[in-house]
Amino acid sequence: MALASESAKPDTGAASAGIAGIIRKLTPLAGVAGFLLVWQVFVVAWGVPTYLLPSPSAIGHAFINQLPLLLRNGWVTVYEMLAGYAMAVGIAIPLAIAITSSRRFNQLVMPTMLFFQIIPKVAIAPLFLVWFGVGPTPKILVAFLISFFPIVIDAAVGLRSMSLEMTDLARSMGASRLQVFAQFRLPTSLPYLFSGLKVAATLAIAGTVVGEFVGADKGLGYLLLVTNSNMETALMFATIVALTIIGLVFYYLVELLEGFLIPWHVTHRVESGTM
Repeated sequence: MALASESAKPDTGAASAGIAGIIRKLTPLAGVAGFLLVWQVFVVAWGVPTYLLPSPSAIGHAFINQLPLLLRNGWVTVYEMLAGYAMAVGIAIPLAIAITSSRRFNQLVMPTMLFFQIIPKVAIAPLFLVWFGVGPTPKILVAFLISFFPIVIDAAVGLRSMSLEMTDLARSMGASRLQVFAQFRLPTSLPYLFSGLKVAATLAIAGTVVGEFVGADKGLGYLLLVTNSNMETALMFATIVALTIIGLVFYYLVELLEGFLIPWHVTHRVESGTM
């Protein structure tokens, strides 16, 4: 009997850990549900007009009824966002490598990058509209400009984070410069790089919407302008919900890729409960 009771203890511990994990995952959803409930009660109790502040139920109804419209414009926004983000990644990472490899190149390029980062992107967007028209190109460029800087800065910080002791160790083992980069500097920089990639993922959607605000004939940013001018507040909130969903999905996809490539990093070990 004693042996049987001892053998049941690990099962109880595993069940407790599983319940704790479920509670941890449901806690954010409970917070969102509580906020929406308070919002619903406030709007109904105070009789707030729908054109001023629609209830969550009205927003959900508009979202479902106008789902084809949201999907049709959402695909345009997603394409522009992904194109701008991919352009930022494709240029920022090689540029960060070049910056950290040459001090003179760093001194030459960094002031120019800082200059373009300081310029408000809303001020540049109308110029892109004049130069490239109302097609997707201006929105892609605005998304690129907004998401580019965090990637290149965090990637450069990560590439510089390798300690001198590790560099000396690699060289003492006969590693070439390329091997030091591929087997030491690059893996060390990945946590910093993914930090920049996640920040840029949240900014890319904002840049795309800014470009669509300035001039567009389709996209969720364009739909926001149309619903605002027509006082369709419920549909406007539904469009914001669609933009939020796109941003969240994109962010968590980048985070999923981070967990796949660097599962050894401390943040993932803490989240998984292995530390």
